[in-house]
Amino acid sequence: MTKDRAQYGVCAFLAAIGVLVLVDATTIGHATSSNDPIGPRPVPILIGALLLVVAVVYAIDVSRGGTGKEEDGEDVDLTSRIDWRTVVLLIVAFGLNAVLIEPLGWVISGSLLFWGSAYALGSRKHLLTPVIAVSLALVTFYGFAIGLGVNLPAGVLQGIL
Repeated sequence: MTKDRAQYGVCAFLAAIGVLVLVDATTIGHATSSNDPIGPRPVPILIGALLLVVAVVYAIDVSRGGTGKEEDGEDVDLTSRIDWRTVVLLIVAFGLNAVLIEPLGWVISGSLLFWGSAYALGSRKHLLTPVIAVSLALVTFYGFAIGLGVNLPAGVLQGIL
């Protein structure tokens, strides 16, 4: 019974997210142009509708007795405890990125994010990991700027990058 409640909870969560996406999509303006005759609304409307469909189909499956198969854990010991140190270090790395991205810019905060994540997940190559982290931050910075036309915050490196 508890398993069913949890699965119905997932159905309710998916439905709530679907409704939220649909409501948010209705607030998007009808801005269209010759380059984009459809406008920005159809994609979030489609995603919201699909989330609702998945929630309904999943609820029907659960009501008919369907359950997910437990993971066999090919290379994971399912009886082991949660590594809270890794979880907390990852939360700190993402939190620092969120706080530092505006004042320091993406390249510095992204480098800290990539280095912190690698460290939390077990990398102990103290010279190679920071080089890779800075390289990834620079590639994503210029990839967004040049490839997508989206400017990430430059922060203290404004004018240098």
